[in-house]
Amino acid sequence: MFDLDRFIENCRAAVREDPTHKAAREVVARAVSEPGSVLKALGEPRRAEIQKLYRAEDLTIINVIWAPRMTIMPHDHRIWAVIGVYTGREDNIFWRRLEDQPGRVEAAGAKALSAGDAAPLGRDVIHSVTNPIPRLTGAIHVYGGDFYATPRSEWDPETLREAPYSVDKTLRLFEEANSIYAKA
Repeated sequence: MFDLDRFIENCRAAVREDPTHKAAREVVARAVSEPGSVLKALGEPRRAEIQKLYRAEDLTIINVIWAPRMTIMPHDHRIWAVIGVYTGREDNIFWRRLEDQPGRVEAAGAKALSAGDAAPLGRDVIHSVTNPIPRLTGAIHVYGGDFYATPRSEWDPETLREAPYSVDKTLRLFEEANSIYAKA
């Protein structure tokens, strides 16, 4: 049975043991290997949001709920991350910087994550996220640092030009997605 306090403690221990994503990935993979247990403990998703579960200088754990068909622009974290999906699906498009066009990116790959999947993202990874299904998706995101205090970048979804990451803009995207979801 998934226990949030134990999960947080296991993640903290994993980061103490190994400051890379490897030990934390194993903790997340074990947790989401029983997605129904995580869903029961965290509750059925009701709306798109970012729920802060734990925050420290060396570790942040959030519960991300993606609205149906929601997409978020390319962005980086500048710290490693591990994503564990416990309900629905999260599609990640990976991007790489263009050497001949500073500040721009191009698509370089993709990975679909379904309930029960856990995947690491290196500190330099740039990705965008889409929930391609017609229902809410829930995923635990674990970061190897303070997700909220780390300066990072986002890329305009149309021009693919780099700009400073805006937390306010991201939160507005979640609220806009909720408005669309409520009308559906």
